[in-house]
Amino acid sequence: MRRLLVAALVVVLSSVAGCATTGPPTDVPPTGAAETGATGPAGGGNSATVCAAAQQAGATALRTYVEEVGRMVAAIGANDSATAEAARRRAEAALTGWRATLRQQSDRAADPELKTLLSDMETEVAAMGADVDAIDESELDRLQQRLDQLCPR
Repeated sequence: MRRLLVAALVVVLSSVAGCATTGPPTDVPPTGAAETGATGPAGGGNSATVCAAAQQAGATALRTYVEEVGRMVAAIGANDSATAEAARRRAEAALTGWRATLRQQSDRAADPELKTLLSDMETEVAAMGADVDAIDESELDRLQQRLDQLCPR
């Protein structure tokens, strides 16, 4: 049962992690913004940089998290409690780093909607932990969709 949950988790979280940007962050508005009045992602300002940092941190953390939860479950299946505990600690450390980045970027965000979203994401990531049964994939997906809307690629 746990292996099935981990497999589902890997699929869901990998799709979220695959959404991150790979290019360098920039605060430059899109071409033509001056003529059209557009200001770029999430209202402009520093939003492009904030979005890029949040997306990159999420991709990295989720990749590490999925790998470590997989190792943890495999170690539990092999009755290797030391390896399982080490993997659990690494999975939780990945989430802690992601939360810290979300908090930092929320504090930096000039756009109030982006600031709120990053704060909401931080709260959701804080609730995750390394317990596969406690992860709310639908909430993570909903938050990721909101981030994608505010931070187009």
